[in-house]
Amino acid sequence: MSKSRKATSGQTRREFLKTGAAAAATALAGFSVVRNAWGQNADPIRIGLVGCGGRGTGAAENCLKGAPNIHLVALADLYREHLEKCRKDLGDPNREGGPLKGFEVTDDRCFVGFDSYKQLIGSGVDLVLLATPPAFRPIHFAACVQAGKHVFAEKPVAVDPTGVRQFIETGELAKKKGLAVLAGTQRRHDPAFIETVKRIADGQIGGITAGRCYYNTGFLWKYEREPGWSDMEWQTRNWYYFTWLSGDHIVEQHIHDLDNVNWILGLPERGLGVGGRTVRTAPVYGNIYDHFAIDYEYSGGIHVMSMCRQWADTDRKVGVEIVGTKGTAVMEQDGQQYITGQNKWRYTGPKVYSHQQEQTDLIESIRSGNPVNDARRIAESTLTAILGRESAYTGSVIEWEQVMASKQDLVPKSFEFGPLPMRPVRLPGQYKLE
Repeated sequence: MSKSRKATSGQTRREFLKTGAAAAATALAGFSVVRNAWGQNADPIRIGLVGCGGRGTGAAENCLKGAPNIHLVALADLYREHLEKCRKDLGDPNREGGPLKGFEVTDDRCFVGFDSYKQLIGSGVDLVLLATPPAFRPIHFAACVQAGKHVFAEKPVAVDPTGVRQFIETGELAKKKGLAVLAGTQRRHDPAFIETVKRIADGQIGGITAGRCYYNTGFLWKYEREPGWSDMEWQTRNWYYFTWLSGDHIVEQHIHDLDNVNWILGLPERGLGVGGRTVRTAPVYGNIYDHFAIDYEYSGGIHVMSMCRQWADTDRKVGVEIVGTKGTAVMEQDGQQYITGQNKWRYTGPKVYSHQQEQTDLIESIRSGNPVNDARRIAESTLTAILGRESAYTGSVIEWEQVMASKQDLVPKSFEFGPLPMRPVRLPGQYKLE
């Protein structure tokens, strides 16, 4: 076993937990007044959405509802029909409840194509919501920060170590410019999760000995290839199933649970994983796996079992369990937060829609002059998931320093509709991490 690594730069895990407890307590203490901190007289904030799919449309709605005097003025997407559906969902006068207050997108601020994000950034927005497939996140983030825009970045923020390093670098530039950067890890804005993490840090479950985390769900959407679609069009329309676009589902989806674990334990030292394709084997499922199981090792020899899979007609289990010498803390994504053992406890406090709360907190940070900056944290959680993926793909132990220094770069150097050969499904024992 190698020497223990620090949880974050300049902090031991013990110090990290104390800092985390203080931060959690501060966030929880301010929770009840966040929504009313600014009234209708607050300075207007003009937002633009890049990536008009379901999650992007949801993020825009959450932002419009999350704080007063917010104006959605621009939309951008690779495909016109995605943009128009989003526009109708948010601004149609015949939609249930009527058009959203603050929806002000006109024809001249609707942008389509690979470079549409550049046009949106130049359209006079103050805050950009980034919700495209993750492959584009480092590129779009860099353009936003260079232009002096605040950013909401959906998770994950990269698909490979090269993108992670780029995102961290851009995040440092955002910090120097005083720009807000908030990631789409909504659990960190949920008072139930905040309170549970605080109690873990305060020692309510005793010393931490192990952990478990799960994202076990069913099938998602898919798009069969249509006649006339180029390789690039099919892959970008069916983006979830190509590692270069999504990072694989351990990165795109299970990152929520891994970020939750990192919130408590810091960063992993290494991981050893397995995975494969046992159910989703047809060509429409591209080159990603349908299940992973990773043994992550954290500082002090603490092991966390990570399990995720997407199989139809199977039991769902999504959440995190942290085991201590005095009990176990359980944090379910859509359920309860509680502690078993010597110091039993169950969360009974206020409940919120955390997707909207994260937007409220983002706007609050901008208007208060104390902009949040999640860039390094979400990049490191993204890399945690990539580490697990690469361990399963290779069948080898992957060290944190190894994956952070990797030259792996999965994203094409240029974007245009045309040929784009699909990488083969990775075979353990044959594939190696560069």
